[in-house]
Amino acid sequence: MKRFVAGSLLAVIAAAMLFAGGAAGVGAGPARADSVRDREYWLDAYGIRAAWNTTKGAGITIAVIDTGVDGTVSDLVGAVGPGADFSGVGSSNGQTPVGADGSAHGTMVASLAAGRGTGGNNGIIGSAPLATIMPLSIGFGVGTRSTEDQIADAVRYAVDHGARVINMSLTTNTLDWPLNWDSAFLYAMQHNVVVVAAAGNRGSGTTEVGAPATMPGVLTVGGVDAKGGASFDASSQGITIGVAAPSEGLVGVTPGGGYVIWSGTSGATPIVSGIVALVMAAHPELDANNVINRIVSTARDAGAPGPDPIYGFGLINAQAAVTTAVPSVSANPMGDLADWITVYRRAASTPAPAPTSSIAPSPAPVVAAGPVNPLGTVLPPVNLLRNVGIPLLVFVVFTALIVGLVVRAVRQFRRSRMTG
Repeated sequence: MKRFVAGSLLAVIAAAMLFAGGAAGVGAGPARADSVRDREYWLDAYGIRAAWNTTKGAGITIAVIDTGVDGTVSDLVGAVGPGADFSGVGSSNGQTPVGADGSAHGTMVASLAAGRGTGGNNGIIGSAPLATIMPLSIGFGVGTRSTEDQIADAVRYAVDHGARVINMSLTTNTLDWPLNWDSAFLYAMQHNVVVVAAAGNRGSGTTEVGAPATMPGVLTVGGVDAKGGASFDASSQGITIGVAAPSEGLVGVTPGGGYVIWSGTSGATPIVSGIVALVMAAHPELDANNVINRIVSTARDAGAPGPDPIYGFGLINAQAAVTTAVPSVSANPMGDLADWITVYRRAASTPAPAPTSSIAPSPAPVVAAGPVNPLGTVLPPVNLLRNVGIPLLVFVVFTALIVGLVVRAVRQFRRSRMTG
């Protein structure tokens, strides 16, 4: 059984408790909004504020598949659009936090993607402050269906209802993913939707990157500290990492309007999702492959030359991703899920088309029929020949050889008696 983790869930809980209790140098009362904005060091360090001179992501919808998003908090007023619930225990618009311990997670994530602040320079502002959040609530271990099924249906729903980016600040403790994610994620990629996923965190028990961050075509986000160095506890490592973004000393808004300090690739991921929205708004002509290519090809190399399992292609650079001239590509630099399905699922030579219904059970694997045998009505089936005909033929030949040898021996014996 897969263990799902809502990104940095354990770290989030601890941070929220510390913040409310006045630990780590933070006052017992709620933080002042202006001090919250001051903590967003990544806005300048990663070119986000500079990218706003070109676009703030208007017209782009980011689906947040998470524990639900409270759209009534001041920092998210006007940023949250229609959504849905897939857990069976949330509200139909996806804005009721689902789950006990991790219910604040989705709201915190959404604030870093498209928070709009509380006026002036106050409150949390996301990477794409004019983008729209589509809240899709799921339950991590709660709800009427498995988490795997909830996620698959949420991905399809996001695509069918106009999301251009899907943020998945969640991970598993395995490299593998369920079969029904094949068609769901492929459906998103075939419709030019960019899926952004968290690498996971060693501090929360994810020692290596897990699904969905291991899936080809997904833009996986690793985490770094405030100085741009690899984060030990607030990030996992793996060869599928695409880019790295801040995952330590983050801020977030919680349901009801409180603020927390937190760490983890759960927060790094929406920062990148917002930057993806900026690229899409600035370059509406680009397909998903070229949007991702802009993100990874303009990243600042931070480790060994070329992509590596710690930083991927490098540290995210929003201004460069939005403004730099980048040659077009025909393939997703993060891999091709369709090719992977063909090779590793051993199914049809062409993957079965994904369902068009927004919420529907995953189709059974489709296996392509073999070539038609024009002599099929004359010759027996191949299986019959293999299982019956060939063994019978071997038996007949072997028996004929034995009989021939016996007859020859008898004749030789008779001749020897006649001449003796």
